[in-house]
Amino acid sequence: MTDETIAGLAGASGEGRRASGDRSGLAILVIAVLSAVLAVTALLSLTWGASDASAIGLLREWLFGATPGNEPLSARDAIIVYDIRLPRVILGILIGAALAVSGAVMQGLFRNPLADPGLVGVSAGSGLGAVSVIVLGSTLLAPFTAVFGSYALPLAAFFGGLVTTIILYNVATRQGRTSIATMLLAGIALGAMAIALTGILVYMADDRQLRDLTFWQLGSLAGATWVKIAAAGPIIVAALAATPFLARGLNAMALGEATAAHLGVPVQRLKYVAIVAVSAAIGAAVAVSGGIGFVGIVVPHLLRLAIGPDNRYLLPASALLGACLLLLADAVSRTIVAPAELPIGIITAAVGGPFFLWILLRKRGVVDL
Repeated sequence: MTDETIAGLAGASGEGRRASGDRSGLAILVIAVLSAVLAVTALLSLTWGASDASAIGLLREWLFGATPGNEPLSARDAIIVYDIRLPRVILGILIGAALAVSGAVMQGLFRNPLADPGLVGVSAGSGLGAVSVIVLGSTLLAPFTAVFGSYALPLAAFFGGLVTTIILYNVATRQGRTSIATMLLAGIALGAMAIALTGILVYMADDRQLRDLTFWQLGSLAGATWVKIAAAGPIIVAALAATPFLARGLNAMALGEATAAHLGVPVQRLKYVAIVAVSAAIGAAVAVSGGIGFVGIVVPHLLRLAIGPDNRYLLPASALLGACLLLLADAVSRTIVAPAELPIGIITAAVGGPFFLWILLRKRGVVDL
């Protein structure tokens, strides 16, 4: 392997010649386009539904306020837009970005495109933590909920995901190499154990808790409120803000942990920060939206085909595309069976399942990377 290739994979584009096949210009263009698409998608999501508010009218009110010929939103439409749809859009952007970036980070950490928080048990571990607070929050975990209040649910989900990720990494990695077969099997086992414990808690739940849990486990943004954004938003934003600092290290990790260490990457610290960031993002997302699968594997893989594996561009592009896709899936979920609402997890699974199968077929014969 040439020095130029090593420098390019490590993200050291300023040292020596650029690696062949450099797609940084295309990546910047894709990020710019995705930013515009996200803005349009968010605006359309605010006006898509029974309310008479149009996207142009809403944008005009934001820019110019109430002026002659530009009537403000009615009281009913204002409540729908600002108290129901706006929190839902903001939460959808945060959760879509969290799921997609977490998938990209895990794929870089495990050095395999099949790694995904939902497939390897991390989401199930986060779900176990969240369900524990929902069911036991007024009894066994009452001191915990009394201390942390509205933050108890995302914190419990964070610790559930953190424990699962740490166990998964230690089981699947030996002598600096991560076995994809071991990772998937260990993830299935950890997810099964988490689901079993979650089932016990569901069995203990009362009727009101059962109704909440049934819809929550399928994944939905229907319960989005400003309170939930205040509880989960800071955790997700903090986790996402940490990921750009991991980009160069994840690029170097593609060459193996030994090579990354020789390039000056603090490998152990990188792994710990990545694990905590993924656990925090997934934990907070699962706590407020339930189980939404496959975003973390579909989005990074699509972008990797388009702009390449450089995490300096892959991570921000994943955040933007993940947010766009989740807003689109949410729009479909609340219109396809209107006036009822289909859980968003069903939409993402219907799209992500075949896509994951396609990835497996492309990678057929690859057992250990």
